[in-house]
Amino acid sequence: MSPVFSAIVLPSGTTILGSLAGLIAVLTWRVREARSAVSLRKIVIPPLGMATGLCMFIAPAFRVPWSWGLLAFVIGAAALAYPLLLTSRLVRQGDAVMMQRSNAFFAVILVLAAIRLLARGYFDTLLSASQTGAIFYLLALGMIVRWRAQMLLEYRRLTND
Repeated sequence: MSPVFSAIVLPSGTTILGSLAGLIAVLTWRVREARSAVSLRKIVIPPLGMATGLCMFIAPAFRVPWSWGLLAFVIGAAALAYPLLLTSRLVRQGDAVMMQRSNAFFAVILVLAAIRLLARGYFDTLLSASQTGAIFYLLALGMIVRWRAQMLLEYRRLTND
């Protein structure tokens, strides 16, 4: 077995249960969110709220090299956001703009959660728990910024027509 794969360690049961609870919360939130109209506020607030997490880098324990942070952000924006962009779009229904997701959207969320869990097992062997959290935060931030930016462009196109 290659050295990269031999370093992967499955996370503890507590970590897996916490990840599953978070996954269920995200899926529940997405189902509820899809039932209401999309607004400019609903598109912009999540990435702005998430950006406050950048304050974690004030604490030395969370700091990672700039190149790692930039790479994590770019991977999130380029690779991880792509499936979300493919499986969700905005449509106009009367006066309202609604989120329309394909049936594959929830499968994408499940696959992203599995990738996160397995990658965390690998990164936990190389980095401290705080640094691993920082890297995954930057991945998620890159993903949500790109996804929401695309949604904002679509929303403006639909509301300006």
